[in-house]
Amino acid sequence: MTHCRPAGYLALPWLDVSVESVFPALERLLPRVAKPVQYIGGELNSTVKDWDAARVRWALMYPDAYEVGLPNQGVMILYELLNEQPDVLAERTYAVWPDLEALMREHGVPHFTVDAHRPLGAFDVIGVSFSTELGYTNLLTALDLAGIPLHAADRGDEHPLVVAGGHAAFNPEPIADFVDAVVLGDGEEAVLDISAVLRISTQSQIGRAEVLRRLAETDGVYVPSLYDVTYRPDGGIDRVAPNDPRAPKRVLKRTTSDLDEWPYPKQPLVPLAETVHERMSVEIFRGCTRGCRFCQAGMITRPVRERSLAGIGEMVDRGLKASGFTEVGLLSLSSADHSEIADITKGLADRYEGTNTTMSLPSTRVDAFNIDLANELSRNGRRSGLTFAPEGGSERIRRVINKMVSEEDLIRTVSAAFAQGWRQVKLYFMCGLPTETDEDVLEIAGMAHRVIKAGREASGRNDVRCTISIGGFVPKPHTPFQWAAQCDPETVDDRLRKLRAAINADRRIGRNVGMRYHDGEPSLVEGLLSRGDRRVGRVIERVWRDGGRFDGWREHFSYQRWVDAASAELEPLGVSMAWYTTRERFRDEVLPWEHLDSGLDPDWLWDDWQDALDSREQDDCRWTPCFDCGVCPSTGSDIQVGPSGTTLIPLTVVDSRGG
Repeated sequence: MTHCRPAGYLALPWLDVSVESVFPALERLLPRVAKPVQYIGGELNSTVKDWDAARVRWALMYPDAYEVGLPNQGVMILYELLNEQPDVLAERTYAVWPDLEALMREHGVPHFTVDAHRPLGAFDVIGVSFSTELGYTNLLTALDLAGIPLHAADRGDEHPLVVAGGHAAFNPEPIADFVDAVVLGDGEEAVLDISAVLRISTQSQIGRAEVLRRLAETDGVYVPSLYDVTYRPDGGIDRVAPNDPRAPKRVLKRTTSDLDEWPYPKQPLVPLAETVHERMSVEIFRGCTRGCRFCQAGMITRPVRERSLAGIGEMVDRGLKASGFTEVGLLSLSSADHSEIADITKGLADRYEGTNTTMSLPSTRVDAFNIDLANELSRNGRRSGLTFAPEGGSERIRRVINKMVSEEDLIRTVSAAFAQGWRQVKLYFMCGLPTETDEDVLEIAGMAHRVIKAGREASGRNDVRCTISIGGFVPKPHTPFQWAAQCDPETVDDRLRKLRAAINADRRIGRNVGMRYHDGEPSLVEGLLSRGDRRVGRVIERVWRDGGRFDGWREHFSYQRWVDAASAELEPLGVSMAWYTTRERFRDEVLPWEHLDSGLDPDWLWDDWQDALDSREQDDCRWTPCFDCGVCPSTGSDIQVGPSGTTLIPLTVVDSRGG
């Protein structure tokens, strides 16, 4: 079916006709693909609104498989928030697996939403949430399947706006050619402001160019086409400057100050197919001031904003009733750091005692953890393994990254846990950190061995286990390590081989230590994408045209494909993959994201980078004098720390086991 719109009119999309579902055509293909249930929609708490009654229509995309994308809190929050608006409609879409992609191309079925199976090209705006840069190629697949030009410059008034967001969009320059706009920071208020721009634009019958200018005037919204980038003869960036007077010189991130005013999701989506997380989750606070130098999420989400005890309790109660889940995840970057975490966990454990409702803290630091907390979390259910993230094997490298977790604290904590019945612990580390040596990595083996010995002694048993999980370090924008040289894959892989040998050197202990790791090649590609500029967009597109899909999945990732594409596209421009990844940046170098303001003072970041090179740690600024990182004055929001003065009101709980 073909629809026509008046020239120069962004009627996003068609106000006079309903958009037909592609499901009849899709349904015939589903018996021929793996996991067809992920494409059918109809989840508990999903929403299908009247197309004709909406004036602004969003397709929210998580550019990965359904099993990864459905539990994503960011998409779930925006989905519910937008659908609460009377004249706004929001539906969800995820990346389709290559088996279905091939069939869709063969049979002419466009990319679709899972809620009402409407074609992606029919929506006003496609909002894409990037948690990782390795999802960029999946966006191109979706656009191509939808019949939307890959390049924003080729889109007309008849095409949707493509708006990116999420942590991996804080340097959107590698995808600048493919997106119309980018939301920096928190999305709750931003999507409402964007909707208001589109609503007014529809009424005024203005064209795409004017809509983009109005979006550029919206707090936290960056429009790449309104900025020009010039380069120096040596390949570096000369300057990034607006080419339109209505575009700001710097775009400051958006910050949602009072989380209690945004208690989303109220009705969590319940998946039909198996997903990576099957629980009801509540974000108990946003931001982090621990100052881990490798952690982009901790830097770009400053300042800390806590949800109140009462607010958390209300969200848990409402979410469990709406979803039927039996596990509640208390989410944040370091959940045990909430100033009222003891009251939260005890209050929730008391409230749901006698039911099979359990609580979990997916992110916990050793120095914020205690056995009383663990006992409250496991009071109403089974004891799962404990997870901690020392990140570095040696005390020296932990000072470099500012992750001051002492081995003594770790051993004391796991010993107490093993003594009280826990049988396994998982430890997360990174390999390839700045200034790292082989000895720093080999210290991981010693730590794991000592954990096993302490566990055996404390428990009197030999069946305790320690699993170490190791990822390759990727320097990220808006962190002190944004200037660091990334470690090459060969060095990372060599250190991991030596580590495995060290673990197994004593088989009596090594047999109780599991090791999981990611090799260095995907990390190097992620490094290219995380710190790249607009020239890297050519590489992304070439990889995609050569078959690149689901680059975050080991079975689909091809390192050679990225190497070949980078060589073909970058070297004629005088740069290379190594130029973007394994070289150290200079202080006066113009970084691709310098016109995008995360609130952090560049001078503070540089000074912290120098402290890292000198192995000097920095305290958490919630409990010490301000370090002048710049976030609080730039965002107009101060650190929020309890007590909130609220209480968790006991509720009468129906036993979820039935009866």
